[in-house]
Amino acid sequence: MQRTGLFIERAGFLQRLNPLTKGTGAVLLIGMTFLLPAPLTGAILLPGVLLPLAFASLVASRFLDVLVKTLLPVLISLALVQGLFFPTADPTTIAIGPLLFRRAGLQFALDTGSRLLIVAGAPLLLFQTTHPGTLVQALIQSGMPRSIGYILLVALQLIPAISERAVGVAEAQRARGLETEGNVLRRVRGVLPLVSPLIVGALVEAEERAMAIEARAFNAPGPKTWLRDIPDPRAEQIVRIGMLAALGALIVWRVALLFS
Repeated sequence: MQRTGLFIERAGFLQRLNPLTKGTGAVLLIGMTFLLPAPLTGAILLPGVLLPLAFASLVASRFLDVLVKTLLPVLISLALVQGLFFPTADPTTIAIGPLLFRRAGLQFALDTGSRLLIVAGAPLLLFQTTHPGTLVQALIQSGMPRSIGYILLVALQLIPAISERAVGVAEAQRARGLETEGNVLRRVRGVLPLVSPLIVGALVEAEERAMAIEARAFNAPGPKTWLRDIPDPRAEQIVRIGMLAALGALIVWRVALLFS
């Protein structure tokens, strides 16, 4: 079975766009969170841009599920640590239950957390609406070396591949009597027998991949042909130029503010 990473096959809005257009948009959103001086820029861009795009692309539920599961523990830890221990001369505190949080620390945690939402959410939406092979093909056709494209493709498929292999190895080990449930110590002992099969399996798969691409003349010189063409309308090319121009203008404006 071919692994497609985070990609969700839907017939939505973003799925119809060229991967380069979506990637440029993700870079612009991430740049805006760091270049715009307004606080909580990321918290505004998430419901204002990313969520509407996720709904239009029919991946909103999976998008929110992955984003919440990934970032919620980080955001809670950030608020606790920065709110309680943030070094500042401002004595203002906010009481939340029995805890006294420093206002400056909470503000820093909110600003940083809002940026994390976009830094993680924009690439996540890109990968959920773009097949890894299509993304890599578009990058290679735009000038990226084939070797780097292959490394990127393997990286995009690495986590799902390891997850599937880990589930298979765990089921096989449980069938042999391995105990993987119970207290923490028992679970830790149950993880150790899974490490060796995972490493060996990953090495075998890497060798098989290398043999397969060499059999397909991966390193042969000359231009390559593609099974499918990726549409790249003139309108999308103009939009990409506009997004890059907007990002450049933001950078120039931010630099001018620093030296003014």
